[in-house]
Amino acid sequence: MLKSKTFVKKTRSGGVMKVVREHYLRDDIWCGSEVCTECKQESTVLQKDACMESSLCSYPHYLVPDTNVVLHQIDILEDPVICNVIILQTVLQEVRHRSAPVYKRLKDIIHEKEKRFYTFTNEHHRDTFIEREPGESANDRNDRAIRVAVKWYSQHLKTFESDTDGLKVVLLTNDQGNKQKAQDNGLLVYKCEEYVKSLIANPELVDRLALSSDDKNEITSSKVLFPEHLPLSRIQTGIKSSSFLQGTFRASRDNYLEATVFVQGEGEDGTEVLIQGLQNLNRAVHQDVVAVQLLPRSEWVAPSSVVLQDEGTAKDDEDAEEEEGKLRTAAAEAARKPTGKVVGIIKRNWRPFCGMLNVSQIKESTRHLFTPADRRIPRIRIETRQASTLSGQRIMVAIDGWPKDSRYPNGHFVRSLGGAGEKDTEEEVLLLEHDVPHQAFSQAVLSFLPKMPWAITPEDMMKREDLRPLTVCSVDPPGCTDIDDALHCRELENGNLEVGVHIADVSHFIRPGNALDKEAANRGTTVYLCGKRIDMVPELLSSNLCSLRSNVDRLAFSCIWEINHKAEILKTRFTKSVINSKASLTYAEAQMRIDDTNKNDDITKNLRGLNKLAKILKRQRIEKGALTLSSLEVRFHMDSETHDPIDLQTKELMETNSMVEEFMLLANISVAQKIYDEFSECALLRKHPAPPPSNYDILIKAAKSKEVEIHTDSAKALADSLDAAKVDGFPYFNTLLRILATRCMMQAVYFCSGMDSDFHHYGLASPIYTHFTSPIRRYADIIVHRLLAVAIGADTTYPDLMDKHKQSALCNNLNYRHKMSQYAQRASVAFHTQLFFKSRGILNEEGFVLFVRKNAIIVLIPKFGLEGTVFFDSKDKVSPNIVFEEEIPGVSVPPPDTERPAKKQKLDR
Repeated sequence: MLKSKTFVKKTRSGGVMKVVREHYLRDDIWCGSEVCTECKQESTVLQKDACMESSLCSYPHYLVPDTNVVLHQIDILEDPVICNVIILQTVLQEVRHRSAPVYKRLKDIIHEKEKRFYTFTNEHHRDTFIEREPGESANDRNDRAIRVAVKWYSQHLKTFESDTDGLKVVLLTNDQGNKQKAQDNGLLVYKCEEYVKSLIANPELVDRLALSSDDKNEITSSKVLFPEHLPLSRIQTGIKSSSFLQGTFRASRDNYLEATVFVQGEGEDGTEVLIQGLQNLNRAVHQDVVAVQLLPRSEWVAPSSVVLQDEGTAKDDEDAEEEEGKLRTAAAEAARKPTGKVVGIIKRNWRPFCGMLNVSQIKESTRHLFTPADRRIPRIRIETRQASTLSGQRIMVAIDGWPKDSRYPNGHFVRSLGGAGEKDTEEEVLLLEHDVPHQAFSQAVLSFLPKMPWAITPEDMMKREDLRPLTVCSVDPPGCTDIDDALHCRELENGNLEVGVHIADVSHFIRPGNALDKEAANRGTTVYLCGKRIDMVPELLSSNLCSLRSNVDRLAFSCIWEINHKAEILKTRFTKSVINSKASLTYAEAQMRIDDTNKNDDITKNLRGLNKLAKILKRQRIEKGALTLSSLEVRFHMDSETHDPIDLQTKELMETNSMVEEFMLLANISVAQKIYDEFSECALLRKHPAPPPSNYDILIKAAKSKEVEIHTDSAKALADSLDAAKVDGFPYFNTLLRILATRCMMQAVYFCSGMDSDFHHYGLASPIYTHFTSPIRRYADIIVHRLLAVAIGADTTYPDLMDKHKQSALCNNLNYRHKMSQYAQRASVAFHTQLFFKSRGILNEEGFVLFVRKNAIIVLIPKFGLEGTVFFDSKDKVSPNIVFEEEIPGVSVPPPDTERPAKKQKLDR
């Protein structure tokens, strides 16, 4: 049966176009139930004995949730106890339009066979399709479509009543009007909350209920604490007229009463609006898209020098007057920034948050505060009857809403992750908090792996250069099993040198568009935690078939140069190849070979040649203005049985680290130029923008405190200033400055060449750059391999590779995954450092003051790579009389008998 709808619409050019939409209706769409003999279905999803023990429904029953139940109670639907559920097409389509994350979670549930969720295509069934009536809203039409489908199911299953033990269909809705109409139609209908509370087997499921608007009103106080958010229509008008700005809300880690809103400008440019004080923050949460109104210039303030953390005492009826006063006094003395207030929320970016429960001091209370692990997220008030069980555990909580008369947002308990401080639990927390995909690879992904035993075929050899006779070796950190790269160096007959960088040919195994490729693209990068690796590709590839292990034949993509002894490149070529690495060395082993004068074998000669060239290449880069910065990295020695850290030391860099790095940089630059020459619109490149001058303020002030001048006009000027920055009797000063300089830098990002004009890499002082050398652990490199393979005629192209808009969207995901991976790695180091110190008592070590705040100092302990905040005042001791100098910045404790304080400044030991 065919339904058609005809309408006319105006085109951009002002013409009129007739549009005909055809809608096919069928009578062969099956119900999915085991009890049905009328539908000619090959397999069924819904069980005959659909028993969920409920005091409301003592009979077998199927559940049909409406759209709002799915959107707001997805945590309930994910629980194993909820099964035999019918998801209507109407609901699925509405959820898809309204929330992509919930839609994905719902699709995942539907794919879980044990859950028995059945999708019924009611919009194409002859008996359940309905037309929208004149004057009926789309929402009311959809509610009616849901009721019609439930009625059809009820009547359809009644036909088999003798076989069903009274099987019924229950509609779940939180809409009072929809519930009333369903009851008038003789349908069995309950509110979601009523039904969940009736479940006998799972009383704790009640805690996972998202609060309805009625519950939210109960929890809040009568006092209005925040201004009303403007409706979306007012916001859109304000943005068009430029009276409001739209941007991303970024809460401060150090001060819960302060945030910035990043307003995107033209291209890469953007401005930041400072927000201070609870009223101005107005219930925005980190990463929300908000509308801000700029305050008059006379009310602009400076970022606060105070470190403030919310103590979490339930203070609905109290102001933060005293704390906000601290912000204002600091602001009056310094340079001001554009300051504003949040007037509305355009898009919430809430997700389930990990953290700990602060159990209420009131006995028998079911309302408690939850403290998220991420300091940028406000505390959340939840209702739970399991407080005593959940105390001391890491739990997940979702936000339901934030009324204007509540100091904190309201939320609900999602699930427990395990005991706080336990290694597995804390690892799970940091992976979830940094959005690192860490589930096991699905069967669909694994099905695209090569069948074992695998071997290089004669067909492979025909398309590749055989480089197995060359003395190729790899140099990596100890314990590395995913070996991406290997090197060779040999003397040519003409007296020049041939140097080759050989990279694992991962793109041979991962073909575009299949499930393996899509999973790798989503993960974006391998994440290295302490003692654990979250692979981007399955282990068969990462640690075996793609890994360039010694003494086995492996497929590679090679970049080969002819270089003279001054390290000048004479020729460059790229080829798909087969190699056989002669040695897999660690940095230390390679260094020992180079230094040992008694060793003169081919591998050692190879390494010495590479090392000699690398030193020249590095000197040339530094002369061009490449930066040598510093960041503290520590390495843990793990107990082989408990996997707990037993020793900790800062990573020592050797000449061989630099040797490998120089040739990887050279390969990346050579490949970047090649793919850009061939594909100027769709090359995937990497750039490092120059920091704005204001970024260098902390560095310049730190150097000035020791009467050292830093020039930041160019990368070369900065590099030269850092080289010259030395203070007698303070050898660590230069390293501290380099650590600070690293923090002044912008993030390096992937981009598509057709979408940008600035390619420059500031840190490397290179006009063009990309990533080619680590395809086992970075998806960007796989795309670069594919582009290079097409450029040299070694592979065919595909549409997405040449689509600059799709490349650009991919780059956005890769940049996000790369950034979150770095944060996760730092969090893992911090946690293992805590584990290391847990049983070691008090230690005395040398530390340096890195930053000075009005009420605290940030201290760095180089030996352990530790950085922490030391507050001047605490609950159990009175703070000393401290004078804060904003300009330096510095603090001093004046002696009792002197008028003018001697300043203790930044970077003092």
